[in-house]
Amino acid sequence: MVPVRKIINDPVYGFITIDHPLILQIISHPYYQRLRNIHQMAFAHLVYPGAVHSRLHHSLGAYHLMCQALQELKGKGISIDPEEELGAKIAILLHDIGHGPYSHALEKELINVSHERISIMIMQVLNKELKGQLDTALAIFTDKHPKKFLYQLVSGQLDVDRMDYLNRDSFFTGVAEGVIGYDRIIKMLCVKDGNLVVEEKAIYSIEKFLVSRRLMYWQVYLHKTVLGAEMMLVNIIRRANELLAKGITVSAATDALNFFMLNQNSSVSLEQNLTTFCKLDDYDVMATIKNWCHHPDKILSLLCRSLIDRRLYKVRLQGDPVDPAFTKTRTREAIECLGIKEEEVHYFVFTGTSSNTMYDPRDERINILYKDGSTRDISDVDNALIKSFSSLADREIKKYYI
Repeated sequence: MVPVRKIINDPVYGFITIDHPLILQIISHPYYQRLRNIHQMAFAHLVYPGAVHSRLHHSLGAYHLMCQALQELKGKGISIDPEEELGAKIAILLHDIGHGPYSHALEKELINVSHERISIMIMQVLNKELKGQLDTALAIFTDKHPKKFLYQLVSGQLDVDRMDYLNRDSFFTGVAEGVIGYDRIIKMLCVKDGNLVVEEKAIYSIEKFLVSRRLMYWQVYLHKTVLGAEMMLVNIIRRANELLAKGITVSAATDALNFFMLNQNSSVSLEQNLTTFCKLDDYDVMATIKNWCHHPDKILSLLCRSLIDRRLYKVRLQGDPVDPAFTKTRTREAIECLGIKEEEVHYFVFTGTSSNTMYDPRDERINILYKDGSTRDISDVDNALIKSFSSLADREIKKYYI
């Protein structure tokens, strides 16, 4: 292969180096370039105007951190051959390629298939195009590779995916609570018995990482206004589907979105229509919503105009379930104010829950490596902050909203 060396100027890390022709070929592929047009943080920019970075930005950042992590591990004598190194880099580069428009907000509305499953489908298609050169990447991504620590770098409680999105999202939102010592954590990575571990010296950096993640979820990702905007988008799609089920014409702005809107309840195979899926991005949805602002259906047009004009749902988050009497009062007010039918009011008044876990011991554990060679879970470390907060660390924190 002809040597390749490209550099990408990233606002978070500086220069990111692409030094393999296969990686450059993947980045240049239309399936990957589609990620430019999918917001990393969906509607967070409605609260934090700077949060307009894309899934492409994030995947390149995660790739950069993977390069650093692999270099660090090799420097400590961990056996990683060139094929495994390339496979791990490709796996993290493509870990989000299956995201659809507005990512998690519409994941269960447009196509009821997880983005991880779609990522695997797309990787399999690319592997076929590239004559099996993604075999190792697929094995790592699906946790079928014998060196488990490579999978843990891609998907775990301390993976480079989380390191990048916390660091990047805090950078673009300006929320300082999300800043983590990613460089120190990477320097302290090691492998013990085939699993990824962190040297004892990094305990406090790990704790800061876990606390930052928790703060970013409640301050940014689950911010009540962001939640309101995402629920408004969900209800727009649900209303459009309801109208379609009644035989009312609701046309999307693009053929790709129209296809999935019209075939949601059919047995259409996503595998057979992956090319159509890979034409979808945020622009398909937003152009469609702009068109629907003038739809004759009152509910659909009102929801669309409200989202475009940023007249979003007013959301109340609280620790206890919402009082049914309060919900009933708000429901009556909405019916009178908007002049809508009782069976339509659920598009404007509804309740639900949001939840987040600081550290889930049921997931891939974060193991601390001591000088004597022993390992211990971060939640069992003496005098550790995470141990003091163990009731929060391993418990799902749930908030109720109306």
